[in-house]
Amino acid sequence: MTDLTQPNPAIAASLRTLTPVRIALARAGVSLATRDTQAFARDHALARDAVHATLSLPSLLRELHSRGLPTIAVKSAAPDRATYLKRPDLGRTLSEASRAALHRTPPQAGEHRLAIILADGLSALATDRHALAVLDALLPTVRDTWQLSPIIVAEQSRVALGDEIGLALGATLTVMLLGERPGLSAADSLGAYITWNPHPGRTNAERNCISNIRAEGLSPAHAAQRIAYFLREALRLKATGTSLKDPDGTVLLEPPARELP
Repeated sequence: MTDLTQPNPAIAASLRTLTPVRIALARAGVSLATRDTQAFARDHALARDAVHATLSLPSLLRELHSRGLPTIAVKSAAPDRATYLKRPDLGRTLSEASRAALHRTPPQAGEHRLAIILADGLSALATDRHALAVLDALLPTVRDTWQLSPIIVAEQSRVALGDEIGLALGATLTVMLLGERPGLSAADSLGAYITWNPHPGRTNAERNCISNIRAEGLSPAHAAQRIAYFLREALRLKATGTSLKDPDGTVLLEPPARELP
């Protein structure tokens, strides 16, 4: 007699090659098998740790300086991680000291001004692991068209913090690389948020987002390729968000100019 509570091993193995989602889990009586219960607890703990982690600011700044990139470190109005998690509104506005520091930055010359922001978001782990790889792949594609502001590294940041940063720098467009909310299949997923004419009050409908940037998802090189596409189209349309659609499949299938190791 077939035990309908147990998945067919061959079918289960085949399904698991297609998705990280928990499917076709084995059972022990009416409960999940011990190995699956332990795997769930482990991934839940990784997600919780990622939410509470802080950005490795010294090493990140050191890497940016080694690349010869001018850099400014800023903070939101949330004074610490606990406050940041409880008060999302404070993560959307700059601290007074950071606002003053940005306004002291000399204005950029040129018509097309780009501000790139590396921010912790809800997973500083994602920013630590993937942001520099995306930046390295992206910079060669933008230097001929855009005037680049100092790279901004933002702590206790929500997406909308990029709007105030962009306005202070006089940026035409911002690219924010920010750690996404961790899930049970990924604690280190990075997102890229692209906003034309940034200023406080912008809505998420006025941005484009590229998500799931990580080793098991969208590679940094392919993410940079997609960001470069959005930058070209934003400049052509003078807009981002719902006015700027995702590239079609032929664009996404084109190999990047240089795959990162």
